[in-house]
Amino acid sequence: MSTGFRCKQFYVDHRDCAMKVSTDALLLGAWTQLPVSGAILDIGAGSGILTLMLAQRSQQQADLIIDAIELDGAAADVAAQNFRQSDWHTKIRLIKGDILTYPASADHLSHRRYSLIISNPPFFVDSLKAPDPKRNQARHTDTLSFADLLKVAATLLTPEGMFSLILPTAAAAQMITLALETGWSLNRQCLVQTKASKAPGRCLFSLSRNPVSEAPVIEQLLIHASDGSYHSDYRQLLQDFYLKF
Repeated sequence: MSTGFRCKQFYVDHRDCAMKVSTDALLLGAWTQLPVSGAILDIGAGSGILTLMLAQRSQQQADLIIDAIELDGAAADVAAQNFRQSDWHTKIRLIKGDILTYPASADHLSHRRYSLIISNPPFFVDSLKAPDPKRNQARHTDTLSFADLLKVAATLLTPEGMFSLILPTAAAAQMITLALETGWSLNRQCLVQTKASKAPGRCLFSLSRNPVSEAPVIEQLLIHASDGSYHSDYRQLLQDFYLKF
């Protein structure tokens, strides 16, 4: 089993993390639009892959800082190590704790509002559990429901802030519906297909608390071309990270 994942400018050790580096995380980290300034929060940081991707993308923005919160102690320790070994450790702050009780779970840290919140959240609802309780925590909504996630994000975002996520398409539809019913607006959405003959399997989307007068931007992304190679759009999106690109 792989103990880590190497990108062009950093390495992610994920050996003690319930969820390993995945295509979902790489897509979200590359697709999300960065704010010009302020602070970013990565909810459920795991190995820290999303935080490191955003740190790399914002390395020319010295005043853009990133907080990463992780509930599982072992994963938080791995993320801390990954951050320390990166070129951007001075702009990253690790928070060990529960997002539902933040900042009380990290009382030694100051509470701030964020221009961007990003998350690759648990999405299984009332599904068969795996034997590994840490994997269940990372994948099932028992400890972090969509409603709770939207509620806490609403309290932590700046008025102009954005909340960016990736979910399987069915789960994304559920969350977007819930978001619209609770005062959120859908700003941008990208349906991801592994190939043109397959239905979209993942949905990237960004939400805000401000009403929007225009229809959301709807995009599509193919991972593989008809000949099985990586699609040019996918290559372009991830060219700064994948060694093979």
